[in-house]
Amino acid sequence: MNSRELKNHLYEQVARIGRAASSPKRLELLEILAQGEKAVEMLAREAAIDIKLASAHLRVLKAAHLVAVRQEGKSRIYRLSGVDVSALWVALRSVAEAHVVDLQMVMQRLFAGPERLTLESSQTLLDKVRSGNAVLIDVRPEAEYHTAHLPEARSLPLSELESRLCELPHDKDIVAYCRGPFCVMADAAVTLLVQRGFRASKIADGVPEWQATGLPLHSLDV
Repeated sequence: MNSRELKNHLYEQVARIGRAASSPKRLELLEILAQGEKAVEMLAREAAIDIKLASAHLRVLKAAHLVAVRQEGKSRIYRLSGVDVSALWVALRSVAEAHVVDLQMVMQRLFAGPERLTLESSQTLLDKVRSGNAVLIDVRPEAEYHTAHLPEARSLPLSELESRLCELPHDKDIVAYCRGPFCVMADAAVTLLVQRGFRASKIADGVPEWQATGLPLHSLDV
């Protein structure tokens, strides 16, 4: 193999990642898996596609070594092949947000511009929660909270929030987060909380964004 052939081969191997990430649904599956491992049936439901199509997308991601799979009884359980894959999703989305005008316009129209955390603002938020002046709530499904969550966060899944409002104080700021900037669960949570008289806001960042900046996460899984 001469030097030109070697370079062609090297670029071709890297391009496998690009091809695997070229599908909107495969990107969505990566974002979902960044929250923790899931069975193919749940991935299909979360991505609003049938199991056959979800399996096909997951095979492409597996062939590019972006996800791994294990068998548990009759279920196939998928996970990201590494933390760096979660960081890849965050980086891809961040570049798109910075340069793709169409994406910027959609996000401005759909979302109210929640806070994007920096290292400084993350510490400020944690200090506020630890001092008792705010409550940080994770509105993702409980299993995702158990896998990894922001420090000091309480698990209050969106599906349970209305029935558990009594657990939240009216005299403190309530800050919600979910899966990241494209996730609307925190928006729905804030809408409900404000309607019920709470001082509520959301942060755009979730576990993948927090992790990508090197900040520590907590986990209840052993």
